[in-house]
Amino acid sequence: MAAGSCILGTFLVILTAYTMSRFTFAARKPVMKITMVLGMFPSFMGMIAVYLLMTQFNLINHLWGLILIYSAGAPMGYLTQKGFFDTIPKAIDEAARIDGATNFQVFMKINLPLSRPIIVYTALSSFTWPWSDFILPKLLLKEKNLYTVAVGLMSLDETEFARFAAGSVFIAVPIVLLYFFLVKDMVNGMAAGAVKG
Repeated sequence: MAAGSCILGTFLVILTAYTMSRFTFAARKPVMKITMVLGMFPSFMGMIAVYLLMTQFNLINHLWGLILIYSAGAPMGYLTQKGFFDTIPKAIDEAARIDGATNFQVFMKINLPLSRPIIVYTALSSFTWPWSDFILPKLLLKEKNLYTVAVGLMSLDETEFARFAAGSVFIAVPIVLLYFFLVKDMVNGMAAGAVKG
C-alpha cells in the first residue's frame, strides 16, 4: 500500500508542481491560493467525508481505497517541488523549443533528469506518510488481515510489549534504509543539476 501510494503520489505531485511552475493559465494563481489555504487545515478534519465517500464507492476494507486517498491528497503539498522547478532556468526550455522539442520532450528529457533530487525527496515523503499513518487505515480497514503495521501494533494486547517493540523497530527500518539508499541520488542529482544548469 505504501509503495503504491509512493509511486502514484510522486507522479501526481511532480506533474502538478511542473505545471504550476512552467505554464501560465487563468486559474493558476487562484488554485495556488486555494491550496495554500486548504493546507492550513489538518487532514483529519475531513475524515467523516472521506469515510462516507469510501462507503459510497464500496472501498472500505480495500487497500486500493487507501492508495487512492493518499495519492489524491499528495498533490496538495506541491509547493516545495514547484520551488525546485522554479530554480531551473526557463532559458533551457526555450532553447529546446527552438530546436523543435515539444512540451512533453522538454519535461522528459531536460527537466526530469535535472530534478532528480526533488523526485527522490518526494518519493521518500510519499512512502513515509502512508507507511507510518494510523488514523486513516484504522478508519477504513476493518479486517485484521488488511491491517497496516501501525494499526496492527495498536491492536496488540498490553502483555505483548516485546512484539510491540519489535514492530516499532520494523516500522523505522524501511524508512532508514530508503534514506541511506536515496540520499546519494539526491546529492549526485543536485551536483549534476548545478553543472548542467
